[in-house]
Amino acid sequence: MEAKALARHIRISPQKARLIADLVRGQSAEAAINTLRFMPKKGARIIRKVIESAVANASLNEAIDVDTLYVKKIYIDGGPMLKRIRPRAMGRATRILKRSSHITVVLDEQ
Repeated sequence: MEAKALARHIRISPQKARLIADLVRGQSAEAAINTLRFMPKKGARIIRKVIESAVANASLNEAIDVDTLYVKKIYIDGGPMLKRIRPRAMGRATRILKRSSHITVVLDEQ
């Protein structure tokens, strides 16, 4: 039985978050949380919270044994971008895209 958690509009680039998501994909939920707890990256804290939320969602269902959960799927989709402008030389301007992410975690029993 699956448990799912979703975090939307998180202010981290999807490219940076995917680097961390690739490390915990397929691990048990407990091992993934411990791995992320000691990583110094910003995205590790965010993804750890989403995994903990999925574990909490699973604990509400009596049919699921929380100790046997593993990260079945974790994917990072691009969210809306904040568009900013930076002045450049000779009156020009360049666009700065401040990207955001939608993080989805699906846990399943082994």
